[in-house]
Amino acid sequence: QAQLQESGPGLVKSSQTLSLTCTVSGDSITTNYYFWSWIRQPPGKGLEWMGAIAYNGGTYYSPYLKMRTSISRDTSKNQFTLQLSSVTPEDTAVYYCAAFEGWGMSQRVADYDYWGQGTQVTVSS
Repeated sequence: QAQLQESGPGLVKSSQTLSLTCTVSGDSITTNYYFWSWIRQPPGKGLEWMGAIAYNGGTYYSPYLKMRTSISRDTSKNQFTLQLSSVTPEDTAVYYCAAFEGWGMSQRVADYDYWGQGTQVTVSS
């Protein structure tokens, strides 16, 4: 069973690039049919799927964030990373990494079985 842990800065200035890393234990990020995602929850709002990297390295992005988002992985460290550029205070949120096993990609947060504890990121103006 996979365990996920987010890490990264808790405070980022506007216009900078936010970078978060998810370290996975208990399973390999290259295990067939696993999808590894970033999901966030702004204060007072629901969960928002941002993007994912698949077991085979394929990437998927929310059309609303696609222009500012990049997800990559380091298989030697069993980690995957989120980069969100040109951040504004509206990007303030709790950021989660999450994973599920399935035949194809899903943006539905209800499909995700494995979650990190989340990390608070605040963007200052």
